[in-house]
Amino acid sequence: MYVIPEATLLSDNDNQSTMQQAVAQAAKMQTCMPILDVKGGWEPDPILWTESIDKFRNAVGNNSLKWACAYWPYLKTSVMTIDQFDFKNVNGGDVSTLDPILNNATATTIIQGIQAGNGMSDAQNNAALMQASPIYKQIMNLVQGLANIIPPSGCMAGVWALTDTTTGVFKAPANVTPLGVTDLTLPIDDSEQAGLNVDAMSGKSINAIRFFNGNGILVWGARTLDGNSQDWRYINVRRTVTMIEQSLKLALRSYVFDSNDSITWQSVISMAQNFLTNQWQAGALQGATPEDAFSVACGLGITMTPQDILDGYLRLTIKLAVVRPAEFIVLTVQQQMAKS
Repeated sequence: MYVIPEATLLSDNDNQSTMQQAVAQAAKMQTCMPILDVKGGWEPDPILWTESIDKFRNAVGNNSLKWACAYWPYLKTSVMTIDQFDFKNVNGGDVSTLDPILNNATATTIIQGIQAGNGMSDAQNNAALMQASPIYKQIMNLVQGLANIIPPSGCMAGVWALTDTTTGVFKAPANVTPLGVTDLTLPIDDSEQAGLNVDAMSGKSINAIRFFNGNGILVWGARTLDGNSQDWRYINVRRTVTMIEQSLKLALRSYVFDSNDSITWQSVISMAQNFLTNQWQAGALQGATPEDAFSVACGLGITMTPQDILDGYLRLTIKLAVVRPAEFIVLTVQQQMAKS
C-alpha cells in the first residue's frame, strides 16, 4: 500500500503531481495500490463539498486507475489525547498571543514565566495554564479536535490489513467499522454516495465512509478509481490477482535455467495448480470445483512457440474466476393471491 495523507497539505499542483506519480509507480511495479485522499476534507462545505471531489477527479488523471482508490469524507478520531498538546501547539508556540485572549492575571504571570524561562517543564507550565484559565482549556480541546481530524487513507490501510489478516485479500475491505473513529466531517446519504460511486463523465469511483443508525460508522465502498471497468472495478479483485500473480512469479524463480522441456512444464503446472487449489479452498476463487475456478496452461504449441524455446522463454498462462463482492442486494416484494 502507498499511503500519503500528508499530500493533502501540499499545494494543488504538488498534490496532483504526487498522486499521479504514486499511481504511475504502482502501475509500473504491479505489486501495490495507492490509497489516495481528497483535498479539503477537514471542514467540507455541506453544500459545495462536491467541488473538492471534482477537483480530485481532475487532478488524479486518467492513467492506470485500476491501481488506485480513494475514500471520503475525513475522519474524526480519538487517536491523540489532550495531554499530548500544550502551548507549543498554538500559533507556533508564540505564547505572547495567548495573553490578550486569556485576559487572566494568573495566566499572564505564567506566560511571562514561560518567556523568561522559569525552569519549569512544558508539561508543568501547560498544567498551570489549564488550571488558571478555562479559556485556555477550551483552546486545547479545540486544538485536540482539529488535530484528530485525519484523511482516511491511513485508517483504511489498517482496515485493509485487518481484513487481510482475518479473511484474506479476496475479501472486500468494506462493511467494517474503522477503530478509533468517533465521527465524520460530513454525513453522506444514498443519493450522495451514488455520485461518489461512479461519475457520469470520468467514471472515477470514490468510496464512501458512512454512519448508519444502530451500526455506527462503516466503510461503505470497495472500488478502485476505475469505476467503469468490468474487470478491475473492485479493490479485492485487483489485489487478489496481484497476490496470485506475484506469488507465482516468486515461485517460478526456482525454475530459472531448468531445462525448458515437458518435464519442467508439467512441474510448473502442478505447482501452479496446487497453489491455486489452496486459494480456491480459502475462498479467493469462485466455482463448485477447482476446474470451475481456474485453469493452468504451459507447453509447446499451447503457450509457447518453438521460437520462444529457442529464445529461452517459458510461458505460463492462468485463468481465474475471482470472487466479486455483492455490492448491491436487491429485495423484491410482490403480492400473491391466497391459495386457500
